Amino acid sequence: MKQLTIIGHTPSNNTLKLRDAVRDGATIEKSAGISINIKTPFDANIDDLLEADALILGTTENLGYMSGALKDFFDRTYNAALDRTQGLPYALYIRAGLDGTGTKRSVKSITTGLRWRQVQEPLLLRGEWKEAFVEETKELGQAMAVGLAAGIF
Repeated sequence: MKQLTIIGHTPSNNTLKLRDAVRDGATIEKSAGISINIKTPFDANIDDLLEADALILGTTENLGYMSGALKDFFDRTYNAALDRTQGLPYALYIRAGLDGTGTKRSVKSITTGLRWRQVQEPLLLRGEWKEAFVEETKELGQAMAVGLAAGIF
């Protein structure tokens, strides 16, 4: 069984809806041999990375940067993951009140150092809250699960 790990920061009801939608989208493929591990950045650790066959990261945009929670996760796992997770396929969604550019750049900088493989462009959920964001993140989860199940990554 392949494991899709979702690490999403959920400081509000809306960001919890986004992380749950990613999970719901990925669950569509559960019968295809996909196991889903879902954590907050504070709860996730190096074992979650080592056991993952693919990863979805979710963060808010905080002062033009990733959330402190996701940064904390990277701080705690970076060195241990450096030589053990190369090539890990990942996707990213960003709940951005502004444009998400700095957030995208900060995550890309760290994942490039880890030599992870971005399998699709980051999903930027910009501006005022829209219920359509939920469907977009659900589609992200489904796409990652389908790709993992099909052996695309």
